Amino acid sequence: MNDVLTIDEYAALSELLASPKGGRPSACVARNTKKLTGLKYLAHDKSGKLGLTDKGRQTLFVKNCVDGLRAVSTDPAVKLDAGVLIFLEKKGHVVRNAATGQLELTQRGRETLADIDQA
Repeated sequence: MNDVLTIDEYAALSELLASPKGGRPSACVARNTKKLTGLKYLAHDKSGKLGLTDKGRQTLFVKNCVDGLRAVSTDPAVKLDAGVLIFLEKKGHVVRNAATGQLELTQRGRETLADIDQA
C-alpha cells in the first residue's frame, strides 16, 4: 500500500463500495477510474461493470481504521464502524473504559498514530 491516493480518489473508492450493484458510477468515480484501475484498486468484471478489488477493499479498511484511531483520540464517545472497532480492539489499539463505557487509545494506539503522523 505504498500508493499515495488523493482525497478524491479515496472518495471514489468509498462511493463505489456504497453504490448499488449495476448502478451508474458518479462523476467522482468516472474521473478517477483510469488511475485506480491502473493501480489495481478497481477492475471491470466480465459484464463490464466496475468494482473494487481486494486491494481496494483493504485500502479502504486501513484508511477507516486510521480515521477511527484519530476520531477516538479527539472524541472518546465516537461511534466506529463495527468491523473497525473489532479490529482496533483485537489489535490492542483501543480499549473500552469499564467505568464510562467510552473508547480510549492504548499506548500502542498512540504510538501507531505518532508513527502514521510522522510518515
